[in-house]
Amino acid sequence: MKIRFLIATALGLALSAACGLPANAAPSPAQNPGGYGQRGGRGFGGMGMMGAGRGVTGTVTAVATDHFTVKSYEGQTYTVNFSNNTRILKQVAGSGGMGMRGNPPEQIKAADIKVGDDIAAMGQLDSSAKSVGAMMIMQLDPQRAQRMRAMMANYGKTWLMGKVTAIDGTKVTLMGAVDQAEHTFVADENTTFRERRNPITLADVHVGDTVRVDGAVKEGAFTAASVAVVVMPAGGMPRMPRNPPAQ
Repeated sequence: MKIRFLIATALGLALSAACGLPANAAPSPAQNPGGYGQRGGRGFGGMGMMGAGRGVTGTVTAVATDHFTVKSYEGQTYTVNFSNNTRILKQVAGSGGMGMRGNPPEQIKAADIKVGDDIAAMGQLDSSAKSVGAMMIMQLDPQRAQRMRAMMANYGKTWLMGKVTAIDGTKVTLMGAVDQAEHTFVADENTTFRERRNPITLADVHVGDTVRVDGAVKEGAFTAASVAVVVMPAGGMPRMPRNPPAQ
């Protein structure tokens, strides 16, 4: 399976773009404490839904009149609060990406979401209270949710994504976009580097850049097969190479 979207950003960004949120739908999202800002056109603000400061993605374990209890893909329990101002949508099977192409998401009611459904909730995240004041909730297509769970299970094993915090020779340290934890990878003579469609080298990767890394753990170290610098065009979606390595 080829990964054609950034697992940690595309969901949140695609939901926003696809749904056309009204400005008064809910409180403004919290600023991402990880600091995924732009530097020289690289990187992007707010790493999306999964564990990065704007929301949560996971499986509904309990339903109430004004909130859902969700077990996130990282294994933590969150309360997702909603109101009449919350936009509640259903991801349609067969849509491209996260609903941005092909069949658009459908508007549904909170009562249509049941225990066992996978949802993505975006809004005001309180990390200490493990709660989200949702301005938007998306009921995920089961097949896509299954793939996302599988990808999450492989985070740190076959792929990484995050902001580069240090470079020491061929060893690169980053702050994980998915789990907000420190990770390292090493490059060797077989590692390829790209920015947009252009081949680059390790010397072109800088502290502050956001990268997507594919590879494998070898002898206790994550060895990169490919490294792609994530680029945020002005006012647009982050761009990745058209054909990332297959998973």
